[in-house]
Amino acid sequence: MRRFVYILFLGLWLFSFSSCMNRDEFTDSIFVDEPALDPNAETYLFDKWLHENYLVPYNLDFRYKMQDVGSDISFNLVPATLNKSMEMAVLVKYLWFDVYSEVVSEEFLKKYGPRIIHLIGSPAYNPVLGVMVLGTAEGGIKVTLYRCNELSTRNVDVLNEYYFRVMHHEFAHILHQQKTYPKEFENFTAGYYDPTGWQHRTDSEAASLGCVSPYGSSQPREDFVEIIANYIVRTDAQWNAILDMASKPAVDYSGQIVPNNLKMRGDEIIRAKLEMARKWLDEAWGIDLQALRENVQERQKHIDEVMNQKYW
Repeated sequence: MRRFVYILFLGLWLFSFSSCMNRDEFTDSIFVDEPALDPNAETYLFDKWLHENYLVPYNLDFRYKMQDVGSDISFNLVPATLNKSMEMAVLVKYLWFDVYSEVVSEEFLKKYGPRIIHLIGSPAYNPVLGVMVLGTAEGGIKVTLYRCNELSTRNVDVLNEYYFRVMHHEFAHILHQQKTYPKEFENFTAGYYDPTGWQHRTDSEAASLGCVSPYGSSQPREDFVEIIANYIVRTDAQWNAILDMASKPAVDYSGQIVPNNLKMRGDEIIRAKLEMARKWLDEAWGIDLQALRENVQERQKHIDEVMNQKYW
């Protein structure tokens, strides 16, 4: 049976798009042709909540009704259910948008955040590569989240694995498209990035190369955002487990040791990369990575309370 690995996929990072449209040129809302809410619609209260919590403060259209024109027709996809869409809308606000609003500012997200979040109910499988796409981002404007119908709020580790690590990953891409990360970052694991065979690496192999995930070992820009995203959502115990694994010889799926010629141990490389990412976020964006992480870690303890509130 083909082993499926989970990836955070850059659908179409269109650098040309950012060059032809300046975010500073946006009007108060880029969705000027949106139809008025229908008070007689079954989903009116939810639509009203989305309008007040996403469109008004963040200039973002939260699309839970799957749009064929906005979907990847190379996959067999199904829409997200209404109940799962409601849960996802609350969680995205609580664990992503509210975090950045509190640590940085609401205006920051309105200017640099995505303009569209599109929910898809089913996973997106690529059987040829043996991968399952978790999320895509297009030009820093639209983020698509898959597998929404399997959303469960009972396990925060699963939430992070399939959704919220994806969101922090994609947003870090948006930021480094605006202001590039230090090119020196690419030197730590130079010669070992593998854009076509990364899915065959074990966690141990990737860690020994100074990457926090096999996907991070695919190419430098994925490595950079994976460091940020994983550090934000992982607990101290989980992060330290990655460092511990990185400090030991790499082992492949057959149990054989995989050597490399890097001059530093994997854990030393990860720490150096994290410090470079931390400094970049601070100097380029005024974002305190540690404060961001602490905010997320605290919020993760209160997911049940948040989900038990009445919103519409």
